[in-house]
Amino acid sequence: MGREFNDLFDEWSHSYDQTVSGQDAEYEEVFSKYDEILSTVADKAKGIVVEFGVGTGNLTTKLVQKGLHVIGIEPSSNMRKIAQNKLPNVKIIDGDFLDFDVTEKIDTFVSTYAFHHLTDVEKRKAIAKFRQRLNPHGRVVFADTVFTTDKAKQEMIQESYSKGFNRLAEDLQREYYATIPVLTNLFEENGFNVSFTQLNRFVWLMDAKLKGDDKHDGTKENER
Repeated sequence: MGREFNDLFDEWSHSYDQTVSGQDAEYEEVFSKYDEILSTVADKAKGIVVEFGVGTGNLTTKLVQKGLHVIGIEPSSNMRKIAQNKLPNVKIIDGDFLDFDVTEKIDTFVSTYAFHHLTDVEKRKAIAKFRQRLNPHGRVVFADTVFTTDKAKQEMIQESYSKGFNRLAEDLQREYYATIPVLTNLFEENGFNVSFTQLNRFVWLMDAKLKGDDKHDGTKENER
């Protein structure tokens, strides 16, 4: 995950849980159905799970409650401290999507609200690494802000400015939010089939399985 955002997340760590609970009007729609989104990701996880961008440990908690073996990866030292205090028995280490010290073969890679911290070039490298580290029937299950097209992204930026949501509009321009066609290509060229399901106005579920996995349902895109 983009380490250039570490200072932002160290600062945000103290109010992150308030933001995701809808107490920040600018980000209320981004985090709409937050608990449901986390549950959707957790319900698809199995086996040995690596979670990227643990943050304050909210998704991690749901994974642990399912009885899964979870290894948390978080580059922000302040976020790591908060998550580790919540979950003292979970291994949470310094790392990111491209640099994580995990020796086990992984059944599921999960993440919420974090993959957009990578550029498209970095996303490609990360997905290639996921393929190398997954067990044969493993999967990648991410929920993140994604747009159907570049035009849709620009329209959302303009809508945010029109509402006076300048922080959100600047965030949408500063970070590396991808489109469904770009992400589809990145996963497919690395040997995955991937489906997309819309979870709120901003967030989509990405469910990627290695090609040849006969459990895959063949769905390419499902809109809410």
